[in-house]
Order: sequence, then C-alpha cells, then structure tokens
Amino acid sequence: MPDSVRGVWFMRKSFFSLAVPFLSAALFAQQPDANQQQTTSVEPMDHTPVFRVKVLSRTTKAVNYRHHSGATSLDFRGTDLMPEASGHAKVESRTGRIEINADFEHLRPSRNLAPEYLTYVLWAITPEGRPVSLGEIVPENGKSAVRVSTDLQAFGVIVTAEPYFSVTRPSDMVVLENVVKSNTKGWEQPIDTKFDVVERGQYTVDITAAKLASSTADPKTPNDLLQARNAVAIAQAEGGDRYAADTMRKAEDFLARAEDYLRRGQSGKAISTVARGATQAAEDARVLTLERRQQEQQDAERTAMRERAEQAQQQEAEAKAQAEQESRQREQAERDRQTTEQAKADADRARQEAEAAKADALAQQQTAQSQAQQADQARAQAEQARLQAEQEKEQARARLLQQLNQVLQTRESARGLS
Repeated sequence: MPDSVRGVWFMRKSFFSLAVPFLSAALFAQQPDANQQQTTSVEPMDHTPVFRVKVLSRTTKAVNYRHHSGATSLDFRGTDLMPEASGHAKVESRTGRIEINADFEHLRPSRNLAPEYLTYVLWAITPEGRPVSLGEIVPENGKSAVRVSTDLQAFGVIVTAEPYFSVTRPSDMVVLENVVKSNTKGWEQPIDTKFDVVERGQYTVDITAAKLASSTADPKTPNDLLQARNAVAIAQAEGGDRYAADTMRKAEDFLARAEDYLRRGQSGKAISTVARGATQAAEDARVLTLERRQQEQQDAERTAMRERAEQAQQQEAEAKAQAEQESRQREQAERDRQTTEQAKADADRARQEAEAAKADALAQQQTAQSQAQQADQARAQAEQARLQAEQEKEQARARLLQQLNQVLQTRESARGLS
C-alpha cells in the first residue's frame, strides 16, 4: 500500500464494541440466556459512529490503536458494582507493543463484593473476545497505579474482582471499564463482539465461600498468602489432586513454604514470592484439571456413544438374525403346509379312488347278482317250462288213453300204451 494511502487509512478512528455477558453455564462454556435480549444500536460520539451490543445494560468499547500513532488517553468509569470507582490511562503505541499507564481511585476492598474475591485484575479484551490478563491491581487506600504493556493492537480494557491474581478468564464482577474519549486516536472499524466471563460462584461450586481459608483468616495475613490459600483450596476442591497431581503438589509445596515463612516471621517479599508461586501453580492445576475433566467427560461420552453404537449394531444383528430365523421358519411352515395339503390332496384322491373302486366293485357285484338272478330265473323258467311240458305231455297222454279206451281197452305200461 503506498505511504500516502496508508496515511489516510490510519487517520480514520476505530471503535470496537465489546459486550460482557454473564454466563450461567460452566467455566469455559458460553450458553446464551433465553431471557437476555441483545440489541444493536448506533450511538453518536462527536460525529463518530459507535456500534454497541447491549447485554444486561452494559457495553464496553475497544479501540484499534494506530501503529506508531503516539500517545492517546482513555478514561475508566465504575460499573453498577462500584459506581464511585474511576480511572485514567495513557496509551502509547511503541514498536511491537502498546504501553498503558493507568491510575485508579475509589476502589473499595474487593472482599466487600464477596468473601472469595481478594484482588483486582486488569484485562485487555480483543475484538474476537479473547481476554488477556495485563496484571494485578493492588489498591492502597482505594488508589492504584499500574504500568503494563501488551502486544495487542485492538482491545478494550476492564477491571474485574477475582479470587486470586493468576486467573485465566475474567469474572463477571466487572468494576471498571474503559470509556473511549472523542480525542482517542484510533482507526474506525466498528465490530460487535462479546467475551466469556466466569459467573459469580463458579469458583466456589465445589467448595463454599465460607470454607475458604480467607473467610476466617487473621486480618493481618498477607493478601498474597490468602490468595494462595484460596487458589490451592479451589484447585483441590475441583479435583486437582487427581487430575494434576504433580502441579498440585508443587502448589501445595509453595503454599507450605509460604506458611512456614509467615510463622518464622520472614519478610513480606519472601512470603509473597512463594505465595504467588503457589497461586500460579494452583491455577495451572485447576485449569489442567478442568481440561482433563472435560477430556474425561468427552472420552466417557465417546465411550458411551461407541457402546451405544455397538449395542445398536448388536441389536440390529440380533434383529436381522431373528428376522432371518423367522423367515426360515415361515418358509419351513409354508413347505410343511404345502406338504400337508399335498398329503391331504393325495389322501382325498386315494379316498376318492377307493370309493370309486368300491362303487365299481359294488356295481359289478350288483351286476353279477343281477345276472345270477337272471340265470336263476331262466333256470326256473326252463324248469317250469319242462315241468309244464311234462304236464302237458301227461295230460295229452291221459287224453289219448281216454280216447283210446273208448275205442279199445288200452293199458299203459313202461313201453307205452298197449
């Protein structure tokens, strides 16, 4: 890009809107609340358009600071949690980094918000919603001055109350947020985004705030040591001893050394050094624990899914085998039915043939009987005719004898009439 064009391009102002949603889900999972309505509006600021995403009546602006553009300024205003808090920052772009010199005042002790919150943390939030811790804010009499740097170029700045300084994500206890002034130097390219925060109470899901060491500690106990005690207790409660044993032991060793330094009256610097080491190690163990618990849950879900798939496949195979068996049984039953019907048909045919043969035999018998009767009748008729013939012969002979006797005495002998 030519230098003349680049110069015009960089002279444009840029404001990025960053919204801070309060999550009601797990530590690293963002779940939108159905009752929350996000609204986008355009708000004039010295004729420069600023796009805002409104979430729970809170918006935070971000600026893309121009590379090598020199120094500019930001103001900080307190949120509803701490409306009296305020601050001012000088932001200067240098080679490879952005320097921030900030002053804050009217910061109440963080434990006034809730007993588990022991410190404040300054955050830079990118337009993509990635939070980067810029360091801890330790107020004295409500005031604090910090000088930090970041390699980010576009970001917004907020201050949150936290249980210890080494947290990796901001809580929803936002007490200060930057206010972009009309003379803030930046490049205009409005972007709407939001970033995840840890909802209040998430750190004490597995351990109540009343059971944290800081709840009953001596007020004179160094704050760094209180943070270490809480960090170790929180990590242990979330399963650090099981999922991140080596890192957890490191944190516990650091904490034991800090406690020993306190008992032996060592310097505050010595106590803070090992206490902060314990806090950092405890946070590492807690994050590692969450990752491994999530991985364990995912593995369990994959195992359950695989087992369900295997069970479904087994059930499908069993159902298929059962269906095939039932099909074979139906086919065999059909064959048996056909065999039975064929046997029945053969039996009916044989019966019919037997009945027909019997009828034929009966008919033949009847015919024979009729023929026999006819023969008997013929014989009887023949015998009757013979007898009748003989009778007629005798009668004729008798008549002849009588006639002859009238003429001449005639006798009947074996040889006939004489």
